[in-house]
Amino acid sequence: MDAGELRAQLESIDTLPTIPTVLKSILKVIENPKVSLNEIGAFVATDPVLTSRVLKVVNSPIYGFSGRISSVSQALLLLGLNVVRGMLFGVSVFEIMEKSMVGLWGHSMGCAVTARIIAKKKGLEEPEEVSVAALLHDIGKVALSLKFPEEYEKILADTAARNVFIFEAEDAHYGLTHATAGAWIAQKWNFPKGLVEIIGYHHKPHLSKNLPVETAVVHLADILIRARGFGFPGDTHVPAVHPEAWKILDLSEEDIKEILKEMDESLMHSDDFLFQDE
Repeated sequence: MDAGELRAQLESIDTLPTIPTVLKSILKVIENPKVSLNEIGAFVATDPVLTSRVLKVVNSPIYGFSGRISSVSQALLLLGLNVVRGMLFGVSVFEIMEKSMVGLWGHSMGCAVTARIIAKKKGLEEPEEVSVAALLHDIGKVALSLKFPEEYEKILADTAARNVFIFEAEDAHYGLTHATAGAWIAQKWNFPKGLVEIIGYHHKPHLSKNLPVETAVVHLADILIRARGFGFPGDTHVPAVHPEAWKILDLSEEDIKEILKEMDESLMHSDDFLFQDE
C-alpha cells in the first residue's frame, strides 16, 4: 500500500463501526469550520458524560482553573473555540486511546500539562492552544490502531521485541509514522493549520515553518513526560531532545528545573483528569 492509499484509508476512519456514536456526532460538529461557540455548547450539554469529562479536563492542571469552571459555556468563553474543539475531540477519544494502547491517554494528558507549563515559561500568548496540540499529538496512533488493529498490535509487539521506538516500528511497516498519520487526520477534520503542523512535526520540530516554538514545546513536553514515566506512549524509551529544539526554546538550566518542579506538582493531581472513576 502506497502513501496515497494509506492516507485514503485513514481518512475514512469515521465510517468504522468501532467509532463510538458520540465521536461520530462530535466529528460532524468540529468538521464544520463555521461552527459557533453556542452550537458546541448546546451539543455538549446534551450528553451528561461528555459534559462531565469536559469539565474535569478544564478544571485539571492543564488549564490551571482548579475547580473554578462550572459550565461548558463558561469554558468556551474562557478558552475559545479552537481550544475547546481540540479538547472535545480529545476527551471523546480517550476510551479508544486506552483500548488501542493502555496508558496512551495518561501520556497525552501529561504531555498537555507539561506543554502548557513550558509555553507559559516561554511567554507564549496562547498556552492553552499549545496544550491542546500536546493532548492530540499522538492521535495518529489512535487512527492507525483503529483502522489496522491487527497490524498495529503486531507493531506494538515488534516495538517491544526489538526494543525500539514505536515510530521506528511504524516506519518499518508503513513507511511513515503516527506523526504523519495524525497530521492527515487533523487536516481531514478541519483542525487549525497550526495544530496540524505541530502534530505532524512533533518528532522533528526543526521542520516546522510556521510554529517552530510551539512545535518545539510539544516535542520537549513529550520527551519530559516520557522521562517521568507518566502514561505509556507505546515504548519505554526516552529520545534525545532535538538540538534545534534546544536552540529554538533557549531555556536556561534554571528554567528546566522550574518546569520539572511545576510538572511534578501538577502530575501529583493526576487522578483529577484521568477519568478513573468513570
